[in-house]
Amino acid sequence: MPGAAGPIGPRSHMAGGGGAAAPPSLHPSGPPSLGRASAGSGRDRTMSTLKVYSTSVTGSREIKSQQSEVTRILDGKNIKYELVDISQDNALREEMRAKAGNPKAIPPQIVNGDQYCGDYELFVEAVEQNTLQEFLKLA
Repeated sequence: MPGAAGPIGPRSHMAGGGGAAAPPSLHPSGPPSLGRASAGSGRDRTMSTLKVYSTSVTGSREIKSQQSEVTRILDGKNIKYELVDISQDNALREEMRAKAGNPKAIPPQIVNGDQYCGDYELFVEAVEQNTLQEFLKLA
């Protein structure tokens, strides 16, 4: 039986509709638009950008489910983020692992700018404890 969540990569991550035509780039007037990452643009390091490292290519139902839950919660709270698909480039996988400080880290991993926030388990714990803004380093 296929997983109910489906693949992460191709679906839209626009919550609330704002900026649907804008590419995932930074604007001086506000946070980045939602959506998948371009292949590692260096511009987004000048301001804090919430990134969710994920993969569109996995046979693991657990990883698919975790990625879906993270994006569903962020979308539901209208928190803007950039979805970085590590399956598109090995350098992105290595970047994710370096930021996580774990050479075996698997998606989803969450980073705000250059600050590592945590993995799925820490994300869920922050949601349950109502400390998500602090966890995401947005507060």
